[in-house]
Amino acid sequence: MASSLTCAGVVWAFLSFLCAAASCVGFFMPYWLLGSQLEKSVSFGTFRRCSYPVRDETHQTTVMVEQCGRYASFQAIPSAEWRICTVVTGLGCGLLLLVALTALMGCCVSELISRTVGRVAGGIQFLGGKCSCGEGLAE
Repeated sequence: MASSLTCAGVVWAFLSFLCAAASCVGFFMPYWLLGSQLEKSVSFGTFRRCSYPVRDETHQTTVMVEQCGRYASFQAIPSAEWRICTVVTGLGCGLLLLVALTALMGCCVSELISRTVGRVAGGIQFLGGKCSCGEGLAE
């Protein structure tokens, strides 16, 4: 198996893949916000929800549907902010997965990733992580 990556590059590739997988799983799970409503446990994410209230027109009451599901359409997502979050997070997970898979391919194919490209990509990931951590601490 020919590789153009150093040992540090191989570790970076595998850690990038693990982070990408964790981010994608977190994006698809509906457990971003947890709470209770009508004495039932409720959770939802950007485009999935579990245990949500619906209006029962026959009895003129609100009942809880105790199952998980996606919103019926993109417009059914409760707010514009959540729609933007869905698009941006989905694109970010997709790009992260693309970079991670490319890095893993660099472990198997020689001359796919040069040393300079690997260093620049690692630096960008590092700076991106520092920027997003700094924003979270300031709030």
